[in-house]
Amino acid sequence: MRTMLRMARLVDRLNDGAGQVAIWCVLLSCLISAGNASIRYTFSWSSNAWLEIQWYLFAYLVMLGAAQTLRRNEHVRVDVLYGRFAPRTKAWVDLVGLIVFLIPVTALLAWMSWPLFREAWVSGEYSGNAGGLIRWPAKLALPLGFALLTLQGLGEIVKRVGYLRGLHRMDTQYERPLQ
Repeated sequence: MRTMLRMARLVDRLNDGAGQVAIWCVLLSCLISAGNASIRYTFSWSSNAWLEIQWYLFAYLVMLGAAQTLRRNEHVRVDVLYGRFAPRTKAWVDLVGLIVFLIPVTALLAWMSWPLFREAWVSGEYSGNAGGLIRWPAKLALPLGFALLTLQGLGEIVKRVGYLRGLHRMDTQYERPLQ
């Protein structure tokens, strides 16, 4: 179990790095958007490539940020009763949700999205828009993001089991979003 907990910490560090990339995607997307708007209104010139690169960056922001969000326990959840549960009950609810819902869905989506990326890579697919970009970088975001989310889900399962066995300390505090 201790070895698995060490592996879960490695997954945490991997997704910390992916989260940092997601943060940079936000900044780059904002800078490109501002630059594109400035050039378009100042010089009446623009390119679809500037719009598409923003979409690509947004895809990476979402897909790389999802695993980090799960790691930090800041993901969306149905909080009808969860906030009132005891810490062990929360761990059990998380464990069941991760095993029954998250892992099967994210693993399936990673597996199903891989051929989409591979086909775009092999064919050298380009956007149909004038001045558009190659498509494979955007399509790579799907299997990569879902794979990272699956790995993080597996790491969270290990941490919950470790917590339930008394081998891992875990912050079970969940702050319900303000409404």
